[in-house]
Amino acid sequence: MRHLDEPLTVADLARHAGVSVRTLSRRFHDETGAGPLQWLLRRRVERARALLETTTLPMDQVARARGLGTAHSLRLHLLRRTGLPPGAYRSASSRLTATAAH
Repeated sequence: MRHLDEPLTVADLARHAGVSVRTLSRRFHDETGAGPLQWLLRRRVERARALLETTTLPMDQVARARGLGTAHSLRLHLLRRTGLPPGAYRSASSRLTATAAH
């Protein structure tokens, strides 16, 4: 989790785990229900969502800080996960937070 913002490949993860890529992929899927790269992308998007909810950082900074690269990449992945682009997600999240505070 500490390295989600870094470029990671399945080969990097397998090497770190001391197993083959095939073994890592199989075990990862058995444990999480997703392949390593899908799991990694989900965690990155979750962490980007948290930044969007709690900061006013520009989209490019959010994307880079969470390993998604560019604001365009953040937009594509967030749209797939939530149906909202980053700006709309941030606005909706701040409205929900304000409503919950009252």
